[in-house]
Amino acid sequence: MKTLIICGSITAAKEMLQVQKQLESMGYKVEVPEGVKRAELRARTEAENVEKAADKIKYDLIRGYFEKIKKHDIVLIVNPEKRGIKNYIGGNTLMEMAFAHVLNKGLYIYHGVPDMPYTAEILGMQPVVLEGELGGLELEV
Repeated sequence: MKTLIICGSITAAKEMLQVQKQLESMGYKVEVPEGVKRAELRARTEAENVEKAADKIKYDLIRGYFEKIKKHDIVLIVNPEKRGIKNYIGGNTLMEMAFAHVLNKGLYIYHGVPDMPYTAEILGMQPVVLEGELGGLELEV
């Protein structure tokens, strides 16, 4: 069975948890970011609508998640609107996408590709865009 890890802004925690639940109901094992799993980090992010560098450093969130990405076959970017940008993909998520791309992981974007200064880089990684439909994932249960 192929394994799946979800990436995205922690401000999208609720949607990540919904996608995780849907995938698990389909029989998949799914990893989500520590900032989604840890209630105190999720609550602080939701309250302030921003991720804190201090949390990323204290919990070694960037390096820790890169290590987890190595162990999974598929990377799914959950990217709802944020800060008025449709299909938002921020800096940290872009780094995770690039890391997955370099490791030849299957790369999927849940919503569409955003209009950002680095849209060309996103498109250059050739992700599969699901447009909110998980049926397009190429996984084997």
